[in-house]
Order: sequence, then structure tokens, then C-alpha cells
Amino acid sequence: MAQPKTNAMRMLDKAKVNYTFHEYDHSDGAIDGVAVAAKLGQDPARVFKTLVTQGASRAFYVFVIPVAQELDLKAAARAVGEKSVAMLHVADLLKTTGYVRGGCSPVGMKKAFVTTVDESAEDKETIMVSAGRIGAQVELAPADLLAVTGAKYAAITAGKV
Repeated sequence: MAQPKTNAMRMLDKAKVNYTFHEYDHSDGAIDGVAVAAKLGQDPARVFKTLVTQGASRAFYVFVIPVAQELDLKAAARAVGEKSVAMLHVADLLKTTGYVRGGCSPVGMKKAFVTTVDESAEDKETIMVSAGRIGAQVELAPADLLAVTGAKYAAITAGKV
């Protein structure tokens, strides 16, 4: 049976971006990025999580980083030209992005937000990001992710794992 397309997948299709759909079992409740990478048999350095922040200016920003890493808030703020950024509360995620925690994709949010991808993605042939729902990932070329989201690369993680 064909999987229903998520908004992220529809946007990738519309942009004619090649991607591979991956599904994982989330019935155990383990939806953190490292668990997802393990379930998919992937190196955590190739599986990226999508984090949403709000800047001092009240604008929202999206950061895409490897699942085993932490966002460096100071570096993230510098990357988007803000004095500071703070993580968006989980309670505000759905109304801001249209996505839930564990299923937040950088592609196909309610609005187009300034998006930054960690520079570690640049040298990878493909990376994986959420397909827009829990249990679903899309694998695509980092350059395609940048093209479809208007993102840029920056060093935004705290230390290297």
C-alpha cells in the first residue's frame, strides 16, 4: 500500500527533487534522532534534526543539525544576524510550523522561515531529515535541501561528536 504523501514530500515533488522515503517503527515511543538513526541503520552524522528558534527580534529561525549534536545558540544567532535565539517551546511548534515534535521537517512549514543547515552536511552525498510526520524520513542531497528551503550552511553545532 502506498504511503500518503506528507506536505514535505509534496513540496519536494513539486520542486522535482529526488528523494528516498524511509519509514521506521515508532510504536516504542523512541523518536529522538539518535534512536531514529539506529532504527534506520544510519550513521547519526547523516541523520539531521530540525530545530525551531525565536530570535530577540521575535522572528522564527530553523536550524538543521546532526541528531547527535546540540545547537550552539550563540553560533546560531550569529548565523542569522540576531543578538540571541532561544528554542521554541514544544507547545508552540505545531501552531508555528504545522509540525509536531519528532515530525518537524525543514521542508513544507506553514511559512518559509530563514533556515540554516549545519556545515557538516555539505560534504555528504545525502542526508536524512523528517518527512513531516513521526515515523517518516526523506533522504536527499544536501544541496537539494538548501535549494528547496532557501537555506545556507553555517557552523552551528556545539563541539563535535
